[in-house]
Amino acid sequence: MTDGTESPNWNFKDRDIAILRELTRDPQLSSRELTTILAEEYDIEVSHVTVSESIREMRNEGVFREAIIPNEEYYIFGLFEFKFNPENFESGWRDAMEYIRDDPHTLFYFLSDGEYQWKTVMMFPTREDESRWIHECYKEHGDVIANIRNSVIHNVLKFGTDPEIFDSLNGERPE
Repeated sequence: MTDGTESPNWNFKDRDIAILRELTRDPQLSSRELTTILAEEYDIEVSHVTVSESIREMRNEGVFREAIIPNEEYYIFGLFEFKFNPENFESGWRDAMEYIRDDPHTLFYFLSDGEYQWKTVMMFPTREDESRWIHECYKEHGDVIANIRNSVIHNVLKFGTDPEIFDSLNGERPE
């Protein structure tokens, strides 16, 4: 089982790709329902036990992650970008990184190149909570973080993964 820091080591079968596609369409499908869909839509005949085992093994290997993401109507979302103060970076970068990464408001956290090298998508109940978080972050880590640039994410037009993206796992290009 991977801990999220290692790349999964998985040899995809057509069955696995079909399972991922269908679970993306409806994460609540049972293994019995998936077995029927595999037979009818993909001409793949397997037992529901095999489907269940395949899902469990892919999950354990880290092929996909399961996350509960609340409906965007309950929270406001923001894109946060962090610019560093190079003078204090060496002594405090790890504490600042873990502060942001482990914060319950952080949905998605990643590194990038350019002037603002840490970026995160965060969610808050209100704009006031978002503003309070920024204030507290500067109080705790202002010696490392030279600037936080945040953008309001509004009118979310797409929120999810398209099943076709999994076509690339067997060498095909998504349409």
